[in-house]
Amino acid sequence: MQYVDNILFIIAIAIGFGLFFRSLKEIYRNIKLGKTIDRTDHPSERWKTMAKVAMGQSKMTKRPIAGILHIFVYVGFVIINLELIEIMIDGIFGTHRVLSQVLGHSLYNIFTATLEILAFLVVFAVVIFFIRRNFYGVKRLTMKELFGWPKHDANWILVIEFALMIAFFKMNAADWVLQQRGVFPEHGSFPVSSHLMGPVFQHFSDGFLIFTERAAWWFHILGVLFFMNYLYYSKHLHIILAFPNTWFANLQPKGKFNNLASVTQEIKLMMDPNADPYAAPPEGETAVPEKFGASDIFDLNQVQLLNAYSCTECGRCTAVCPANITGKKLSPRLIMMKTRDRLEEVGRNINKNGGKFVDDGKKLLNDYITNEELWACTTCNACVEACPVLIDPLSIIFEMRRFLVMEQSAAPQELNLMMTNVENNAAPWQYNQADRLNWAKE
Repeated sequence: MQYVDNILFIIAIAIGFGLFFRSLKEIYRNIKLGKTIDRTDHPSERWKTMAKVAMGQSKMTKRPIAGILHIFVYVGFVIINLELIEIMIDGIFGTHRVLSQVLGHSLYNIFTATLEILAFLVVFAVVIFFIRRNFYGVKRLTMKELFGWPKHDANWILVIEFALMIAFFKMNAADWVLQQRGVFPEHGSFPVSSHLMGPVFQHFSDGFLIFTERAAWWFHILGVLFFMNYLYYSKHLHIILAFPNTWFANLQPKGKFNNLASVTQEIKLMMDPNADPYAAPPEGETAVPEKFGASDIFDLNQVQLLNAYSCTECGRCTAVCPANITGKKLSPRLIMMKTRDRLEEVGRNINKNGGKFVDDGKKLLNDYITNEELWACTTCNACVEACPVLIDPLSIIFEMRRFLVMEQSAAPQELNLMMTNVENNAAPWQYNQADRLNWAKE
């Protein structure tokens, strides 16, 4: 019977990580539904970008208060979970605070004290975030697009993180009191929990404290496993995906749009009287593309789909969008949320139909994202600049506009007039060719 706890622990770990990796496999499969794109150029620059933006949180601190609080949560939560190494070893082998034997008395005291201070900073930041999100009235966090599940999801994450930290303090406080009574050997320093909960726990019996310490220990590890698997359903996937998302980010200057090689080839043919119209298309290109632009997630590239999964729903992009500020329907955050919703819907379709997508009569364009949203965009790149994890909503907007113009000839009248003028006059304005140089007179 003495090994029952160890067996239950191993089963819990196996189930938790098994479900987690199954979810990651499904996310990877969904991302692979997009078109392939080569984003492996300049690897050293990409590693630096990932280290600076994803790990260093460099773009978060542009809003100092929120940025610093986020760093508390990010650094604290990551480092505190280093204790999972100890919990895993203790759970499998039935030991107690095994790292104290590896690190030695002094170093282990520093280790546990550091974890406690970081845990306190996490609790502080989480409470501020909860108040700020629900009672302070930050506009980008109270917009209609966050009503329902997005708001509940954000709150649930804060509650889970708070509960995990409180369980951590309870475990350490009970352990500390038992150490003072000589029930457990003295290992570790607990500057927060010994003052926060220690005085209360002094009034309880050894048996109750042992039960409390074990219960909090189990709650902490099971809570971490639950949190890990909850990420699949949450915007907080960015905890994991921010790293590859920043690595695969577009390193080209902002505002530089991609050209279709097939279209470029046609322009060259028209401009070069000596060109061979029957020449083979450029390497890697077909003579005629299957489709211009994007109407559904299958037409987007894999990095754009990774962007959708990486979106933190923070709304910094929408907060700086001039179209949104002036009352237009466009919200760059909502573009990413809708893209992810459609991607998830396609994923469920594939699961339901034995690994094969069956046409459901829906598209990302019109069923999720409207023409009005797309044409409200000024292509100013403010949303791209503002994103703390280098997501590019504009690239999705641009591809869907390209589909509307080149596949459906569905541009607004103002653009159609401009394009007609360019075709006839080689300029956006409507005037006679003979008057082109009138501006230069005198």
